[in-house]
Amino acid sequence: MPLEFYNWWQIALPPIAGSVIGYFTNDLAIKMLFRPYKPLFLFQKQLPFTPGLIPRNQERLAKRVSDTIMNSLLTPEELQKLAKRLLQTERVEGAILWLLQLTLKQIKEDKEQKSAKILADILRDLFGDALPKLLKVLARKDDFLSTQIDQIFDRVLLEFKLTEAQARQLSDWLLQVIFAPDLLRQALVNFLTDRNINVIDEGFKEKTSGTYWVVANLFGLKNALNRLRTFCLDEKEMANLRIKELLLSLEIRNRLKEFFLSFSLQNLPVATVKQLRQTTNKAVRDYIQEKGADFLHEFGLSIDWDKVSILIINRLQASIVVNTSLSLISEELALILERYLEEDLEKIVAQAIPILSIDQVIIERVKATTPEHLEEATQSIVQSELQAIVNLGGILGLIIGLLQSAILLIS
Repeated sequence: MPLEFYNWWQIALPPIAGSVIGYFTNDLAIKMLFRPYKPLFLFQKQLPFTPGLIPRNQERLAKRVSDTIMNSLLTPEELQKLAKRLLQTERVEGAILWLLQLTLKQIKEDKEQKSAKILADILRDLFGDALPKLLKVLARKDDFLSTQIDQIFDRVLLEFKLTEAQARQLSDWLLQVIFAPDLLRQALVNFLTDRNINVIDEGFKEKTSGTYWVVANLFGLKNALNRLRTFCLDEKEMANLRIKELLLSLEIRNRLKEFFLSFSLQNLPVATVKQLRQTTNKAVRDYIQEKGADFLHEFGLSIDWDKVSILIINRLQASIVVNTSLSLISEELALILERYLEEDLEKIVAQAIPILSIDQVIIERVKATTPEHLEEATQSIVQSELQAIVNLGGILGLIIGLLQSAILLIS
């Protein structure tokens, strides 16, 4: 009986021991991939198999993971496909619209008027420095603004006509400033010098005939003109009054108004208009070439750009057109970006890969991950598979033990 009991344990022990050894050996091998997390020392000597396989080779593992991902998963072709999916027109349009709306909201909530200050600096630099320099460069061309000036002349000056109110105001201004009685009197005195009086008198005598010849030679004009000059000098107020009465009797105001109402460059001869266009073109271009830059610079200095920029910003904030145009602007920008990406996406991705340094990011992230986290991540991903390996070790140990027991029974 004891012998039979001994034979029974001799046959049963190999399967039990094989399954236990196989199970716990695989479990220990899996754990030794990660543990111990740090090297262990005995008498200042590092024990073998410490730390675990993965912690010991974590840097090399990071490099292999990075190479695998970059060579197999994140290839330039795959990155281009990914970029195309991310940069679809609808997504880009939505992103641009969101940025524009966010910018407009930020401008509205800007209490310190930072946007207005930036705009003021831009306008100040534009009119104070940039445009004058640009104008100096462009003004060197022989045909600078030639077409534009001709268009302004043809569409504005050539078709310009004064209204009745404008003609009346211009006539009144001429009578008050240019044809004022005192000015006319003074001009008449300056004209009636002794020399001019003698010339008029002699010419009148020589060129008249008939009754006028008799009057010219018997009475002459010299005495009358001298008396007129003396009257204008001695009786200033009276002379001014007589000149004013003469202007009223001749209806100079109405004549001037009718002249201005009927005046138009289109009534001039074609050759005169052509010459006037050329003269205007040359005069404007010469002025711009010589003084245009200085004018723009002084113009920029004379304007309070801070107030102007605040008015512009406030107007943009309250503008319905700006708010309704954001969608259209974002759509157009998205289409422009799409056309650009169609041509240069491959180049952009090729340039972006070294800049992003994705491989280095992967390496650094893997190296920075602690062994505990690596083990947790691996266990969470392939926990069932790892447990199957452990179970398989136990089963294989059991099978080998059964084979050994079978051999024992046969022998």
